[in-house]
Amino acid sequence: MRTITRLFDSHTEAFSALDELERAGVDHDRISVVSNNVENWHAGHRHGGEVDEPGAAKETTAGATIGGAAGFAAGLSVMALPGLGAAAVAGWLVAALVGTALGAAAGGAAGGLIGSLTDAGHTEEEAHIYSEGVRRGGTLISVKVSDDDAGKVQRILDSQRGVDAALRGDLYRQSGWTRHDPTATPYTAEQVRAERLRFQENRSFAQSESNEDISDDERARRASGLGAGATFSGGPD
Repeated sequence: MRTITRLFDSHTEAFSALDELERAGVDHDRISVVSNNVENWHAGHRHGGEVDEPGAAKETTAGATIGGAAGFAAGLSVMALPGLGAAAVAGWLVAALVGTALGAAAGGAAGGLIGSLTDAGHTEEEAHIYSEGVRRGGTLISVKVSDDDAGKVQRILDSQRGVDAALRGDLYRQSGWTRHDPTATPYTAEQVRAERLRFQENRSFAQSESNEDISDDERARRASGLGAGATFSGGPD
């Protein structure tokens, strides 16, 4: 068993990926989602129940299934996580993240998203990049798969513009970032929107280059960190 993870800059693309995983027959109990909710996006894109306002220190059950992902049965919970802010979570990562939220409310946080991802088989570097991605407004989808299903799941996540840690990490480091800091101030809604626009513009730039007569190496260098169509696995072989 291995874990394949991708970061999505768009909530809609992430939930489209969940739909595709459903159609491909991936078991719900193998899928986990961690989605930044500082904009309170999930309050307007759910199916019943109430979501607490961002910043609540306690874990709350939203009593709803994930947005447009038909059949994804895991309940959606909204909680405040150290360094990430308000996040909506579902699946096998929930138990560890609930402990983090409660620990933060009590004055200390143990484990957290970084620990959960490394426990699932990711390197510490990958876990830091994915955690930073959620802090900056992203949605993380992690899937536990057999070796036989790994290629199928990877293709589904990549087809919906999921980004892997290696590519996004390169882009973060260009601005001097080194690792995720759980004690850092979470991004505001305004910062999240600016970050999302930044990556949308970068991806549009890369798309405009797709018809240029340049080498693959040059295109990859110029588009460093975009990840659309990436073929990297999120976890170890």
